[in-house]
Amino acid sequence: MTQIVLASTSPYRRELLEKLGIPFTAAAPQVDETPIPGEDARQLVMRLAQAKAQVLSAKYPNHLIVGSDQVCVLDGKIAGKPHTEEKAVEQLLIARNSIVTFYTGLALYSSASGNLQVICEPFDVHFRHLSEQEIRNYVRKEQPLQCAGSFKSEGLGITLFEKLEGRDPNTLVGLPLIALCEMLRNEGVNPLLIRAEHVGWPSRLSDLQN
Repeated sequence: MTQIVLASTSPYRRELLEKLGIPFTAAAPQVDETPIPGEDARQLVMRLAQAKAQVLSAKYPNHLIVGSDQVCVLDGKIAGKPHTEEKAVEQLLIARNSIVTFYTGLALYSSASGNLQVICEPFDVHFRHLSEQEIRNYVRKEQPLQCAGSFKSEGLGITLFEKLEGRDPNTLVGLPLIALCEMLRNEGVNPLLIRAEHVGWPSRLSDLQN
């Protein structure tokens, strides 16, 4: 069976990939994520997703390697992770009563054949009108300091929204599973046709030896 590598140590992406019941290994890609001058959000996430997948090819020469990268565009600008409570509050104050678009780059690279598939999956988040007190309470409770956009949609962050628009809700968390399944099938890997005895292979970070 073709072995899968997730080019990320993000617990959110790992948990999403585990939904498919596919055995995989996770490894940290060493990639400079600095944007290139003039690069827009789509170009950035696709370039970084590809780079993350391909940088691990020497270590995993006969694998399918999944790379992903995500940014959000807030008030016309690419917004990074807030890292502090005040920055998170600032981002959410700008986002309230507006639409924030998330762009997630996804790449699947066959290190054996050199075949590369890359896409950008957009997802729109419609924020409701929020008071500053609501925002501060949210940030204090959930601490979304390592999340682009300053919220966790899979948690209390859902209370911030009027509606969500996109093909795949998993995209917002960081890994577009519908698109990934399409890519995997193109490489002859169908999650629905994997024999049950293979599903028990190690997939959690605590089980990995990278």
